[in-house]
Amino acid sequence: MAKILFIAFGGAVGTVFRYIISGFDYRWSQGIFPIGTFIVNATGCLIIGFLWGLFERINISSPMRMFIFIGILGGYTTFSTFALETMNLIKDGEFKVAVLNILATNMLSCVAVFLGVFIARFFIRLILDVL
Repeated sequence: MAKILFIAFGGAVGTVFRYIISGFDYRWSQGIFPIGTFIVNATGCLIIGFLWGLFERINISSPMRMFIFIGILGGYTTFSTFALETMNLIKDGEFKVAVLNILATNMLSCVAVFLGVFIARFFIRLILDVL
């Protein structure tokens, strides 16, 4: 039961962060491009890559991993919203914007995961050199 509560609380935290960041969507793009979802997906990938790289060297408990990866990041990332927004762009005849959304989100998200792992490994080396 404790694991489920960890995941549920993490999901709530991630969802609130997603709501805040997704709010930038209409302020920045006037609804033309789903920038809020794009930012959430890209930063979610960067964070998951960074934490994965960090936790390769730093041991944390299984409940804490579930809290972070399943809870917070599961609540934060919005791939289903990305898919729905892309479908709506296609339905509205915005084919170029839909293709841009698909390519940019997927390419940046993959790069962000690799970048996150790289940054985590860099910081670990930096810390180990100082110690």
